[in-house]
Amino acid sequence: MFDLIGRAVLVAIFGCVAALKAMAAFALLRNWPSIGAIQNALDFGSQLASLAFTMLIIFMTLVRLKPLHTAQGWEPRFSAFMGTFLTFLLPLLPQTKVIPALQFISIGLVVCGFSLSIWVLRWLGRSLSVTAQARRLIIQGPYAILRHPLYLTEEIAVIGLILSHFSLEAVLLGATQWAFQLRRMTNEERVLRLTFPEYVDYAIITPKLIPRRLLGSFWRSTISRHWKKSPVAS
Repeated sequence: MFDLIGRAVLVAIFGCVAALKAMAAFALLRNWPSIGAIQNALDFGSQLASLAFTMLIIFMTLVRLKPLHTAQGWEPRFSAFMGTFLTFLLPLLPQTKVIPALQFISIGLVVCGFSLSIWVLRWLGRSLSVTAQARRLIIQGPYAILRHPLYLTEEIAVIGLILSHFSLEAVLLGATQWAFQLRRMTNEERVLRLTFPEYVDYAIITPKLIPRRLLGSFWRSTISRHWKKSPVAS
């Protein structure tokens, strides 16, 4: 019963968000001739990526599995709520004038972040949870690289949104949201450890947020190319 109520609430909230995203995308199409082509295309791509991610969340919420275990108490629920919805306040902050270069970077981060989030969410599938719950242990795909890839990819988009509303208030809002996300990860890992004993071994060999193996391979290849190009000392 509680899972059904929670599912209905999330679908209603994200349904409203999806409707707003769809209206914003439609407005961009309608006003296309009056806006610069590149700027409009980037904005439209940003709205489409965000809309696709929101629609996928709605679908996965509707078909998600029943939880095997749920974190108890008000704090895990509060942290999950704040981590998920706090950045929805960004559009309510006073508008600031952003230089075009920063605006392009902002939109690029939003598109990249939401596109990567869609990829991660496809792997997470019916195990999607907003609060700290255990449904099924996913350790394949992006979850073989990081324990929390969805939070990382979402935060890439959040950074883009902060840049588009760049101000001290926006930065403080983003920092607060990320603090709740870190707490949310801790709560989720506690539930997963209690539900899946194999999670302990998985957590030992899989980084939390920084893909050390990929970064290590990148630096090794970079250093190798550098030495190949450098003249040999006589």
